[in-house]
Amino acid sequence: MSTDNKQSLPAITLAAIGVVYGDIGTSPLYTLRECLSGQFGFGVERDAVFGFLSLIFWLLIFVVSIKYLTFVMRADNAGEGGILTLMSLAGRNTSARTTSMLVIMGLIGGSFFYGEVVITPAISVMSAIEGLEIVAPQLDTWIVPLSIIVLTLLFMIQKHGTAMVGKLFAPIMLTWFLILAGLGLRSIIANPEVLHALNPMWAMHFFLEYKTVSFIALGAVVLSITGVEALYADMGHFGKFPIRLAWFTVVLPSLTLNYFGQGALLLKNPEAIKNPFFLLAPDWALIPLLIIAALATVIASQAVISGVFSLTRQAVRLGYLSPMRIIHTSEMESGQIYIPFVNWMLYVAVVIVIVSFEHSSNLAAAYGIAVTGTMVLTSILSTTVARQNWHWNKYFVALILIAFLCVDIPLFTANLDKLLSGGWLPLSLGTVMFIVMTTWKSERFRLLRRMHEHGNSLEAMIASLEKSPPVRVPGTAVYMSRAINVIPFALMHNLKHNKVLHERVILLTLRTEDAPYVHNVRRVQIEQLSPTFWRVVASYGWRETPNVEEVFHRCGLEGLSCRMMETSFFMSHESLILGKRPWYLRLRGKLYLLLQRNALRAPDQFEIPPNRVIELGTQVEI
Repeated sequence: MSTDNKQSLPAITLAAIGVVYGDIGTSPLYTLRECLSGQFGFGVERDAVFGFLSLIFWLLIFVVSIKYLTFVMRADNAGEGGILTLMSLAGRNTSARTTSMLVIMGLIGGSFFYGEVVITPAISVMSAIEGLEIVAPQLDTWIVPLSIIVLTLLFMIQKHGTAMVGKLFAPIMLTWFLILAGLGLRSIIANPEVLHALNPMWAMHFFLEYKTVSFIALGAVVLSITGVEALYADMGHFGKFPIRLAWFTVVLPSLTLNYFGQGALLLKNPEAIKNPFFLLAPDWALIPLLIIAALATVIASQAVISGVFSLTRQAVRLGYLSPMRIIHTSEMESGQIYIPFVNWMLYVAVVIVIVSFEHSSNLAAAYGIAVTGTMVLTSILSTTVARQNWHWNKYFVALILIAFLCVDIPLFTANLDKLLSGGWLPLSLGTVMFIVMTTWKSERFRLLRRMHEHGNSLEAMIASLEKSPPVRVPGTAVYMSRAINVIPFALMHNLKHNKVLHERVILLTLRTEDAPYVHNVRRVQIEQLSPTFWRVVASYGWRETPNVEEVFHRCGLEGLSCRMMETSFFMSHESLILGKRPWYLRLRGKLYLLLQRNALRAPDQFEIPPNRVIELGTQVEI
């Protein structure tokens, strides 16, 4: 959302609360429970409670308030954020070798998000449904089935969009944060001693007291900041100021009060560690709290699902994933999209995770590696932007990077201890996605380079055709062309086999810019190459969906009129065969062939009427 939408600041801020802070806002359901569960060799001890609370509070201040909201959010591409955007910005003013390294970092960060997104809905919804253990202990066997039912309904409604239901997200999440604050404040008033943990010395004392174990315990503390990447990724929807305002006025105070309220409860009643969040509430409020918690976790899951749709679209448009069907579920908001393949693959993965891990405590062991890994990469990429794009003093930038890494690296290293107990899951999923993205990008580049090498000069061919014209047939032919200076394969094969050309030939190139949006003034560039040949280059941002009908409308405004239903579209369809390669490159080639076979065909990508398309096949060895 932007000011162009003419919404008031309070309305946009409220909307940001409903979408951006769902994940981090549901962390109190399980964070302190995991910190003090006894898995690190100590239980609910006064020093441990104070130490964990101090660590959580100062992580929220340093990582969220300072690093992300103050520093990282300065790096935007036309108002948009996200790890791939950061990667793009960081590589603008660097050498080719450095750019390659930055691209790898960005792709690893994006891959980590895919690994994390499988865990977030599962752990969030399960931790809410586990409130049944307090309300009705005999129903604990229903936690897994109920969690699956809730998430099944959530994934089923994705194809209908969330525009209508989304209007309820903001008031529900605002209510949730007010409940967090109220429950915490009630407990703090009963035991105000817990506020001593605001002193960062308690965090230092925690490390001195528990030594090596305290370092491993950081793996549980990081649960309090999961979802922090959403602040940056959703910047384009709401703007920097509303997201910052929502954090400092509502979210941070509510989270702090609730965490400290849980700490006050545990100091008074250590046995409440079995579920300190729900035990904060009086008995009469448990069922309403269970319901609002379930709603909040569903909203948090929805935010993550929408995030993976957006990331996938960006990766597709930037050429890191194969084209796939993307459905717009709202005529008003371009960000409201649905990707069927991603939706159902994610659903299957989430259900498998819930059935396999059975309890949110088991899932907590899998959480954190992807989050902290992305944090490390974000620190490196954002400081690169500060140095290369903003031209900040290199020593100042180095100090910022060191400060960030002094927090990020210990958190990431501590989470590596979870590798065998569940941390392998997001790493495995992330590795698969990294292989898929790098395979598609590199093999696609190989293919286009090979086709370019075997292509002929466009100017020379046009001159030859004008000098010795072939038979002309009435009408307009559009040839889709990836490279603007090379003869499209479809045109070559049409001349070779049919030996005719249409009276008017348009060579159309659809290009994705390194920006989220392209202004309509720059949308279409038209160049007349000869009396019968035109070149049209249409530019789109990575948040936009190319539409050939729109391109023709723009061409008509500039004097090149075309009617979709009176135009023939010629496209080449490559039949790929693998050449001789080392075994590892052969495996990658086979993966690319699989992705290519399942990719969305060009007519469907660009919304071209199927009855106007003629595909000409060509065999290419890669």
